[in-house]
Amino acid sequence: MSDAPRAIVAAHGDLAEGLVSAVSRVAGAAAAARLTPFSNATLGGAELVDALKQALVSTGARVVFTDLPAGSCTIAARRIAREVPGLVVVCGANLPMLLSYVLAPSVGPETIHTAVAKGQAAICIAEEGGRAD
Repeated sequence: MSDAPRAIVAAHGDLAEGLVSAVSRVAGAAAAARLTPFSNATLGGAELVDALKQALVSTGARVVFTDLPAGSCTIAARRIAREVPGLVVVCGANLPMLLSYVLAPSVGPETIHTAVAKGQAAICIAEEGGRAD
């Protein structure tokens, strides 16, 4: 498994940095090094696209995890994906999803689908006493 960044985590404010930090705490610095945090803070639409393009070029990442399906990071990533064949944009990133992705022995379509499934499966209501009120 290469230590080179394999994905960018693009999110609002400090969320991307926090998610990558959490990956580091749970899975170790080597696993977290496979992710590059990217914030949309202070960036307008065109600036966001340009900055994200530059991050993709500098890291060689082929996957962008974003926080909101219709958020500015996702819109920018989808615009770039129209120009960059093979770029994958995954919306709704969460810690279980990112952990599954960085701990996978290889990167491919199945890795992304498994990570998304793990992220979805982790969303639940923790019912106390068997009930949610």
